[in-house]
Amino acid sequence: MKHIFEKSVPGRTGVDVGAASAGAAGLLDERFRRTTDSRLPEVSELDVMRHYIRLSQLNFSVDTHFYPLGSCTMKYNPKVNEAVSAMPGFAGIHPLMAYIGEEHVQGCLQLIHDLSFLLAEITGMKGVTTQPYAGAHGELTGILLMAAYHKSRGNDKKYVIVPDEAHGTNPASAAMGGYTVISIPVDRDGGMDVDLFREKMNDEVAGVMLTLPNTLGVFHRGICDIVEIARKHDAILYNDGANLNAILGKARPGDIGFDIVHMNLHKTFSTPHGGGGPGAGVVAVSEKLVDFLPVPTVARTPQGRYRLDFGHEKSIGPMASFFGNFGVLVRAAVYIMMLGREGLIDVSEKAVLNANYIRVKLKEYFDLAVDRTCMHECVFSAKRQAQKSGVHAIDIAKALIERGFHPPTIYFPLVVDEALMIEPTETESKETIDGFIEAMIEIARLSETDPARIKNAPNNTPVSRPDETRAARELKLTCNL
Repeated sequence: MKHIFEKSVPGRTGVDVGAASAGAAGLLDERFRRTTDSRLPEVSELDVMRHYIRLSQLNFSVDTHFYPLGSCTMKYNPKVNEAVSAMPGFAGIHPLMAYIGEEHVQGCLQLIHDLSFLLAEITGMKGVTTQPYAGAHGELTGILLMAAYHKSRGNDKKYVIVPDEAHGTNPASAAMGGYTVISIPVDRDGGMDVDLFREKMNDEVAGVMLTLPNTLGVFHRGICDIVEIARKHDAILYNDGANLNAILGKARPGDIGFDIVHMNLHKTFSTPHGGGGPGAGVVAVSEKLVDFLPVPTVARTPQGRYRLDFGHEKSIGPMASFFGNFGVLVRAAVYIMMLGREGLIDVSEKAVLNANYIRVKLKEYFDLAVDRTCMHECVFSAKRQAQKSGVHAIDIAKALIERGFHPPTIYFPLVVDEALMIEPTETESKETIDGFIEAMIEIARLSETDPARIKNAPNNTPVSRPDETRAARELKLTCNL
């Protein structure tokens, strides 16, 4: 497929804007007038339209392909969510209106207030902030809340414990908050080694960051012991809620014993985050951390009106402009209210069922990282293929592309060699999942009988696999048009 500059024909335009009059040209300071050609392609409107529509048809998206992207819940986003978020009363309101005229944005403030209540109920927590823009931003918010709590109690805390299968942003967020990270390895069941955790735990540990279910796709069997040990040292328990999709309506982090949980609304409650955004890393906290939440919050007056509440003296202050990515909040509210309690339970049940279906169907062909019932995602290893025929996880990912499937997460978690992390979500049909399973089995068999075919994949896409060695040796860091 030609790029847009190859389609350029000298003198061809989509719209003839005409030459600026002498008087109009004189209005622009000479310093800001172009002295060289813009070097833009010269194409018609029809050329432009066909070019970009064709490009959009070549893209992978949740609307066009199955996205089994482990630990990143990329599921179908109901179009009603988009319709509601685009309503003028939501999309057309300037954020500053909440500060200069609360009476004009009562609906928006009510949505934030009610969504916060729903998320507190779903997680078993007492307070919520919708400000963080993404999961990692939510983590940093949680770490700052943790630090504020300990400061208020005069605690001298230096460390945060993080298992080595955690999301990479966990130790980064702890370090940004000024803590030294203590890493604990996983045990044979795929959870944090409780015995080693007990050895490392002391009164200088500020908190424990766990992903539950974790990145190996399993639930920590030792979670009750972990909570008990942390409590003895007044350590805050933080739950990375990126995998909340697996336990909706089944288990609440607050009931388990966590003090903080961040939720990726753009994973669990629709709004897939392809392309890096948008996101919403809403944070919910237990009773003892409510006073430290970012301001402003939204409060409901006895008269049933909604207002901004800045009256929290212990607050860590604002974490974002206004209330985060408001459009994502709207979509999440629609999603939750449409499904209701029973619908959210159904989400987790089907997500877990689908993942275990894949786990059982593929365990003969790929090694399992942890051979036990999984939650919303299952983690395989291509170590067998790598050792026998030199076919690696990245080769399997490329081979899936030419079969019409977006690759799963590869090489994560880092504790698994040649990791293939697969999350089918609850929105995919059995027929789609069966097609994915058949493709994976075919790739596994070809890895033994015709490994070169897999190593050279994809073979039927507009852009083939680049020569990575040559690309590294012959860097092109500028574009000369």
